[in-house]
Amino acid sequence: MKKNALTAVVLGSIAVLGLAACSPASESDASPSASASAATAVDPAADAAALESIEWADKDGVPALTFDSPLVVTDVATRHIADGDGAEIEDGQNVTLDYIVYSGADASQLYSTYDAGTPEVVTMTDGQVVADLYDALVGQNVGTQILYAYPDTSSEDGSAVIMAVTATSAVTPLERAEGTSVKPEDGLPTVTLDADGKPSVDFSDAGKKPSEMVVQPLIEGTGDTVEEGDQITVHYTGWLWKGDQFDSSWDRGASTSFTLSSGSLIDGWVEGLVGQTVGSQVLLVIPPDLGYGDQESDTIPANSTLVFVVDILAAS
Repeated sequence: MKKNALTAVVLGSIAVLGLAACSPASESDASPSASASAATAVDPAADAAALESIEWADKDGVPALTFDSPLVVTDVATRHIADGDGAEIEDGQNVTLDYIVYSGADASQLYSTYDAGTPEVVTMTDGQVVADLYDALVGQNVGTQILYAYPDTSSEDGSAVIMAVTATSAVTPLERAEGTSVKPEDGLPTVTLDADGKPSVDFSDAGKKPSEMVVQPLIEGTGDTVEEGDQITVHYTGWLWKGDQFDSSWDRGASTSFTLSSGSLIDGWVEGLVGQTVGSQVLLVIPPDLGYGDQESDTIPANSTLVFVVDILAAS
């Protein structure tokens, strides 16, 4: 759960927005749009030529782009740079991407996952990723490098946002938690799963609200152990203690992926999920000091104790 966006955990939306949701480009509404396409006649040949003019060099394993500015594209465009030597990327997999974002206006670097230490996980399924990126990566191999560019609608000259993208891993996530059931301690909320694995919570038999963090495995998976800094994929639902549900990936119809790290997520998620195994389902009861403290946000009041049921579907 993101620390600064309570009900918006889906870092995978970066792909739906043209890979710009977490970069400075997104803050200026620079992602491709129908209005931008309508304003400028699309010229695929010119776009391909623009991308061919970009020089890609690897410096200590990190891409560096050189090109003349301003560089303009009329629509989303991709260029294959190099084949990977890993496993083939398949439909439905979670693909981890490292990338560097450049301004086509002046060739300056806007953002880098290498500098931030936070690569992005993108799910290669319809509706979870833009078609151009899907087509550029599915069927290729891990390690593949591509250029990805789109018009910057905030620029006056129609210059592009350009990304040097490397697919660093691909994992097929579970659909739901699977493993050995664990009997929970007494006094905790009762968790019930529907036929698809979606959880609901009954607080009627729950005891006094805990003042300390509670980490209660409900299903113990047999996959890899989750470490801080991992890219993890989860299904989850969150409730206020003895109160209403405020968020659920199940209701959105898609799992979500993000980096499990302090500073970007509430501390309770990091503390509760590090050391668990892929395939596990974990009940977290998070006191305010490990959640949002005295800050109110959306439907979560200040000083709230939060309850989550989290299915850990993949980690890399």
